[in-house]
Amino acid sequence: MSDVEFLQRSTSKDVDVDLENLDDLLAQLTAEELDELNGDFDPDNSFLPPSERMKSQTDKSPSGPFSRKKLLDFLEKKAKDEKDWENIKQYVKKAPEKPWKPKEVKKTKEEEEIDTEWDDILQQATEDELVDLAAVLGFHGMLNQTQFYASERDEKLEGGGFAGMAKSEQLRVIPFEPPNMTDVEESLQKIKDNDSSLKHLNLNNIKNISFERLEAICEGLKTNTNLEILEMASVAMTDRVAKKLAEGLSENKTLKKLNIESNFVTGELIVEILKAINVHKTCTEFRAANQKQEVLGNKIETKIIKLVEENEKLMTLGLAFEFPETRVKVTAKLQDNYDQTRRNRVGIKGDV
Repeated sequence: MSDVEFLQRSTSKDVDVDLENLDDLLAQLTAEELDELNGDFDPDNSFLPPSERMKSQTDKSPSGPFSRKKLLDFLEKKAKDEKDWENIKQYVKKAPEKPWKPKEVKKTKEEEEIDTEWDDILQQATEDELVDLAAVLGFHGMLNQTQFYASERDEKLEGGGFAGMAKSEQLRVIPFEPPNMTDVEESLQKIKDNDSSLKHLNLNNIKNISFERLEAICEGLKTNTNLEILEMASVAMTDRVAKKLAEGLSENKTLKKLNIESNFVTGELIVEILKAINVHKTCTEFRAANQKQEVLGNKIETKIIKLVEENEKLMTLGLAFEFPETRVKVTAKLQDNYDQTRRNRVGIKGDV
């Protein structure tokens, strides 16, 4: 509130006061009235500097320059010297006069008739015993995760009852799989010699096999008549080796299972391998998923559908298809092959 507003308010009752002659009016005020007038400032007035928005309320003369350390020491000492507020009445914990009891619900006549001898047993059972009973009866919705898996393994259920918290299990260190110790040179020689003892050749996860050795193994399939299972997953096979594999399969009549998963074979070469399998139709299981080319494409999948429908001996095809039509038709054909094999087996047994 400005000085003029203060004077207007204080002299609003006296209409004869001339506000234009302020000097004469201020000369008539006492020292206390002048102090009160000077102390009236507007703290929200942004036109005044912050130091002038309010009159100093301190009458004491300055004791010296500002010292932050002395100020903190003074405040700390003053806080220690001041007495704590006296509590009017100290808090005393008291037990409730009437302890709470749940309201007893009267049973109806139907509930009394349903009561059995098991009711008393269940009411006397502990919570841990009820948790065990829930696990036995299959009420897994009443158990936490730790209790559920313990019941699956027929172990003791420890979880703090129905309201228990599921605790994390200790990390189980699983050892790495041992490396594949198959002797590639020895296996290659057995394939070339058509060794009758070599029925299953596992080359999975052997990374240091050269392309020449892989091609030699595929080339040996042309004359080999004893090998039945060939696994070459994750051996860095490319289209160059896959082409040799297709040529070897077109002449081989004994191989039953082939696995070339996790390699770098393209869709065109997978089609060529399926064409080679369809020549003699002795291979009943072919797996080639997880190649570098994740999506085969509509053109490749259409060719695969046609090749699978031409082979009535193929039982398993490990490939990831993009289009639902391919999955449906391939699955239906493989199911028909299973059914036909079962009918042939049952018919042969019946004749015997």
